[in-house]
Order: sequence, then structure tokens, then C-alpha cells
Amino acid sequence: MKKQFLKALVVMAALPLTLGAQTAKLVEKVTKSGDKLIIPYEKYVLPNGLTVIVHEDHSDPIVHVDVTYHVGSNRESIGRSGFAHFFEHMMFQGSDNVADEQHIKTVSAAGGSMNGTTNSDRTNYFETVPSNQLAKMLWLEADRMGFLLDAVTQKKFEVQRSTVKNERGQNYDNRPYGLIYEKTASALYPFGHPYSWSTIGTLADLDRVDVTDLKSFFLRWYGPNNAVLTVAGDVTPAEVVKLAEKYFGPIPKGPEVENMPKQLVTLDKDRYISYEDNVRFPMIKMSYPSVHNYHADEAPLDVLADILGGGSNTSIFYKNFEKPGLAIQANVSNPCSELAGEFSITVLPMPGGTLADMEKLIRASLEEFEKRGVTDEDLKKFKAKFEADAIGSLASVAGKGSMLASYQTFTGNPNYSQGAA
Repeated sequence: MKKQFLKALVVMAALPLTLGAQTAKLVEKVTKSGDKLIIPYEKYVLPNGLTVIVHEDHSDPIVHVDVTYHVGSNRESIGRSGFAHFFEHMMFQGSDNVADEQHIKTVSAAGGSMNGTTNSDRTNYFETVPSNQLAKMLWLEADRMGFLLDAVTQKKFEVQRSTVKNERGQNYDNRPYGLIYEKTASALYPFGHPYSWSTIGTLADLDRVDVTDLKSFFLRWYGPNNAVLTVAGDVTPAEVVKLAEKYFGPIPKGPEVENMPKQLVTLDKDRYISYEDNVRFPMIKMSYPSVHNYHADEAPLDVLADILGGGSNTSIFYKNFEKPGLAIQANVSNPCSELAGEFSITVLPMPGGTLADMEKLIRASLEEFEKRGVTDEDLKKFKAKFEADAIGSLASVAGKGSMLASYQTFTGNPNYSQGAA
């Protein structure tokens, strides 16, 4: 491990250092103001389009690095599902200056933790390390952003194709209730809608893709102008900007990327679908087309979901399903994504209960809410819970960095916690 670590340091020093044309431009600086819940930051943009956000917090000698690409499964096309998630795997398989499997080992050797995630709307990679390892982390992320494709071999491609197919089997095909979201998406969204397929992709599409397809997808979506670099922790903006210019500055700008239009859906009638699974308890899931994130109706629908079945023992669904022992689980949620959303009700009846009985009780519970309405106490509880969760998520530099990255990616405003204004 020591030998590998030293090799990484030597290569790191050998990367291009032409800084003259890579000067970052300060876009805005946000500081703490009164009692407002604000994460102070400075925001810069490099000439190649990379957005750099820096939050300075010297409370602990650690730093969190996040690179979020504005590409998820919604950027894929019919017959080409699973590309974004596939590339999440490939981005850990080495680049021009980092050997196969050495990215993870280098972060671990530096005393850090790391991961990457993909959803319908974005892909992110992140590390939390001692602050004296910042330069190494930025170099690692820059190397796979700008110098990845030559290291993507047919052998690595086939290994990761097998890994992704195995992951699909474990987490979807062979997991109890694992196909419920895929089945729901195909029925809720019209054919060709970016949310009508799952992020992991279908087996047919995974078998169909070749290494050239995957490289083309990378060249289209993984340029610096479609990414946000967020650094939070024991750093200074000047330090981060200098390193960002050094390592990310030489990477060429990718093709222009525009935000996708919102694609809300409507149903002209109820749709019923069913499938058999190896489960102990049957499940009924009712999903209603909802709004995209940051829509004016998102918050009211969140309140509605909480009142109906937000997990507390005062919710309508707890009172009607769980308390009398009719269901082992009954919950309501309102997950909103970048282009659309879905308001979902899920109930698992106890043995002896039928799905038809559960549907009747669900509809009766909705009618009960119509008569009951929303009380001041409902709003007070929801706001207190929401505020506690928001503050809790900011207890670490990782939480603050992730929030800044998400708001910048989806709204263009890292300070969106204060609203659109």
C-alpha cells in the first residue's frame, strides 16, 4: 500500500500546471446574517464552466469534497437505460493516472471515506478526509473527470457490466417488493417519459450496450460545465480555488447542457397492475401523479403526506390501519424529483386482510381527511419536524456540502434554503 501511495503522489505532481487561462471568477459570497439558517459560502466559476462552491468551517480538521454531475437516468433514451448508473461504477475503475481499483484505496489510505450515488436526476461522488488531504482528493476527482476514457477497457467494461447485472438481481429482481417501483413507473408515466424506466436499467439494455456507447454517454454529459465541485470544511476559499484551477482548469469544456423541461403527467383513469412475488405479506401501493421538486405545491403535499401517514401515532393511517392491527405497515410519502413527482400510499395488510379491503380503507381514509381538514396543530408539528430535520442535516460538513451541491445543481442557487428570492 505504501508503494502505491507514493506512486500516486509522484503522478499528482506531474499533472499540467498551466494556470494562466484557468482563473476562476468569483460569482457571489454569502455570509451569515442574523438568525437565518444560512450556510456561508463563496461561489466561483472556471472558464471551462465548472462551478466551485466553498464553505469554510474550521470546527474540525476535516474536509468534504463533492462532485455532482447534472446527469441521471433521466438523460438516457429508450433502449439505453442504465448508462448513468453504469458509469458510476466505471468512475471507480481507474483513470489515466490512477491504476485500477486505486481510487478507493487511495482515499482509504488517506484516512477518509467515500462513495458515489446515482438517481434519476444526478450523479455524485464524494469523499470526507483529513483536511491536509484536500489536494489529493481534488486531483483524484479531476483525473477521472478529464482523463478517464483511455482507461476504460473492454475487460473493465465487461466486469462492471456483470457487477451491475448482479446488483440488479440482488436489489430488484430477487428482493422482496424489489420491482414495485419499476412496475409503478412504467404504469404512472407515459412511454418514453424520462422516469418511465428504473435508474439501474433493464437487463436487455445492459446486454445491448457496448463500450463505445458508454464512452459517448460520458463525453456528452460528464464535462466540467455540467458539474458542481463543492468543498466544505477546514479550508479557505483561496486554497480551494487555487487547487481547482490547477487540477480542473486544464479539462476542456464539454457540450452545452440545458435543463430538461418539467414533464408532469396526468392519468385519464385509474390503472391497476399486479405481479406475484415471493413475499410474506402482500402489498398495495397507490401512486398519484404529483409535482416536481421546488414547485409551489410540493410543501403542501408534504404536509398532507405527514398528516395521512407520516409515521407518527397521530396520523390517520396509523389510526385506521396499524393501531387496530389491520396492517403491519401503512405510510404515505410525496417524493418529488426534478421533472415530476408521485404521491404514494403503501399498505401491507396483516394475514387475513385482502388488498381489496385495504383499497377500500385507503379511500375511506382520504375521505376522512377531506372532512377533517388541516389544523393549526398539524402545521405546527410538521414545521417543527421539518426544521429539526433540516438543522440535523447541517450538523456535519458533509451535510452542509451536500445541501449546497444539491441546491446549486437543481436551482442554480446554493442558498435556496432561504427560498427562490
